Amino acid sequence: MVQTRKIAFLREIIETDSHGEPCEPVTRVAALAVFVNPLVGRFEADLTPLFDIGAELGERLAGEAIALLGKPPVSYGKAAIVGVNGDFEQGGGVIHPRLGKPMREAAGGGRSVIASNVKIGGPGTWIDMPLGHKDDPWSFDHFDTMTLGVPDGPAPDEIAMFLGYADSGRPIPRCGRGPVNV
Repeated sequence: MVQTRKIAFLREIIETDSHGEPCEPVTRVAALAVFVNPLVGRFEADLTPLFDIGAELGERLAGEAIALLGKPPVSYGKAAIVGVNGDFEQGGGVIHPRLGKPMREAAGGGRSVIASNVKIGGPGTWIDMPLGHKDDPWSFDHFDTMTLGVPDGPAPDEIAMFLGYADSGRPIPRCGRGPVNV
């Protein structure tokens, strides 16, 4: 079982593009959890405890994040910041093997790989969590980013995990859809 210190949610509604042009509102929601890294300070070939934490937190947070979205999700993403006493692969252990299943279940499916990012950092570190269309990996208009952080985390022995959803693509997108067979 995960030893969680903090859970938080961010809901943002974008009503104009960066130039002030009005757009159809874009709602994005991120959920985050800051928790003790059970493998901190040592190399472990078996990252199963982190796989289990990703699944547990995904089941706990994904449905609530989608409820805050207010509409069915179209895009999703995930990220982790590993405290400085941990290692990069531990962040991957949290977000890759088992977090995707509860995220997809809460979203009513999803055929695309869930875009992700991991980094090492201390309290106040920011991370860009990528978002992509949940069913169409070639929808360039849905490539987006939420920049997220935790003012007091992660501590050196913690991991901050993020998952997110959006109800549409970027404001006033103009890139379209890419070729399927590049």
